[in-house]
Amino acid sequence: MDRLLLRYFLAVVDTGSFSRAGDLTRVSQPTVSAGIARLEREVGAPLFVRSNRRVELTEAGARLVEPARRIEAAFLEAQAALGESDAVTTIRIGIAATLASALVEAIVTACRALPGLRIELVERRAGELAALLDRGRVDCTLGPVEHAGARRMVPLFTEPYLLAMAQGHRLAGEATIAAEALVDEPMLVRRQCEALPLVSQFFTARGVRPFMAARSMSEERVAAYVRSGLGITVLPESLGAPGIALRPLAGFGLARTVGLVVEPGDHGRLARTGVVEAIRAVASPSG
Repeated sequence: MDRLLLRYFLAVVDTGSFSRAGDLTRVSQPTVSAGIARLEREVGAPLFVRSNRRVELTEAGARLVEPARRIEAAFLEAQAALGESDAVTTIRIGIAATLASALVEAIVTACRALPGLRIELVERRAGELAALLDRGRVDCTLGPVEHAGARRMVPLFTEPYLLAMAQGHRLAGEATIAAEALVDEPMLVRRQCEALPLVSQFFTARGVRPFMAARSMSEERVAAYVRSGLGITVLPESLGAPGIALRPLAGFGLARTVGLVVEPGDHGRLARTGVVEAIRAVASPSG
């Protein structure tokens, strides 16, 4: 199987279109199309479903993604071992939008210090990360996990959800806050929050139906609203920031585990690049 055809195939997978795949591989779109057609003849099945909006993988195409990535990675490793080129390995990481910016910055800094490695970050909601792995769009995902199923999960840390309010808030001095004390408090909705349904159920069950002062997709914007005194919200401990008081909410013991999720066959390759240990070093409590 021609390695060049596999490169065209992976480029289409990663960019979602034949024209952008041509830009990525520095060839014309017809060249990519002809290469994919030849590859489809070789494997004996269509690899993509073409539509006006986006190119999607067929079942056969989805099966080919992981072997194709392994072949490309092995080829680059062989080149590097023989000194024939300055090979660069690209690792694509799916990042949950609810991870703290400081944590993401530390992870990026640690990964960029690894020799011969280039990282690409794909940010999504936590619930969308598994689909990225399914489609072969990323090599691993980083975010809240409940269970990894058949995939390999490297747990990094577990943290509680806490009530966030301005430092000068009337309840900031309390050790624990009861939901009933929040009846007249305006609240803020974190639209990206993976625990939003559970938070809503908790307050509704206790008769708390607050005025929603703002709804935002941005964690930094929500933090600014909290500091300004616009309202309070529930968030993971790592999203705390200067000027914000975090207090336990009585009867609400929800916590989340943040981890790195990898397809079983890819764990060894990622470990060899140093990515797994680099992330563990900065994200785990002992790091």
